[in-house]
Amino acid sequence: MWRPADSGFGGPIGQPVRTTVRNRLSFHFTMLTISKSSSKGKKQNACLACGTTENIGKRRYCSVRCRQHLRQKLNTRTGLLQALNARYATFYFTPSAVVLDVVPHGVREIFRFTAARTRGCRPADDFGRMTNILGGAWWDEEKRTAKNYLASRRVLEMAERLAISEGLARPRLIKAPTVKPENLVLLDIARVDLGSRDLIRIIKNAYRRQVKVHHPDAGGQAAIFRKIHAAYQEMLRWADNPTFIRRRGFPDKWYYDGDHKRWVQPMPARK
Repeated sequence: MWRPADSGFGGPIGQPVRTTVRNRLSFHFTMLTISKSSSKGKKQNACLACGTTENIGKRRYCSVRCRQHLRQKLNTRTGLLQALNARYATFYFTPSAVVLDVVPHGVREIFRFTAARTRGCRPADDFGRMTNILGGAWWDEEKRTAKNYLASRRVLEMAERLAISEGLARPRLIKAPTVKPENLVLLDIARVDLGSRDLIRIIKNAYRRQVKVHHPDAGGQAAIFRKIHAAYQEMLRWADNPTFIRRRGFPDKWYYDGDHKRWVQPMPARK
């Protein structure tokens, strides 16, 4: 049984934050702003875990630790989503708010929980405070009624209800080839070429080009050439029997998969 102590819903609950959630303050954001405009008018990447734009460059996260901190907060709150019978859910944030959208099984509506951002705090910590309140409300109702379904209904009543078309559409299915990225780099093959009907010819031509440059007889280093040859063999095997990883997700939101009871980080946007 899910417990506050096990899932991160314990501890004191501040009245101001409780009021924010109970009043259903919604900012009607449906997309996470993952870039900001610089003084020159160009869009600047922002960390998908905390929103900072400082020294981010082309990276999606400012640091591994920052990404792991948010993932840890999300993972320790999956008990609440299971109690709400979530088919899927998303978490995202803006400079003003953190937002948790939940779609329960058998319901064609979005239940949106929104809380104001706290100055100086990361989105992960604001998410933790909001879900502490929701978890506390669930347990208060469960203790009062001794009914789990009534406790879940009480929490859902605290949310803003939206039609699916207004916010959280079904997450798209991504089919990613199970090819090592380093093999593409070693052979100088573009990822888009993996869908070509002439893939075997592309692999062989790429290998020939690398042989001319990196073969020891052409002045190349033996260690590098061995890696290229191994990559060539692996790519030919994959082309003969392609395999893919299939998963659902969003490019701008953290996605909770209710079937597998796990969070998926935002997917790279298609170029």
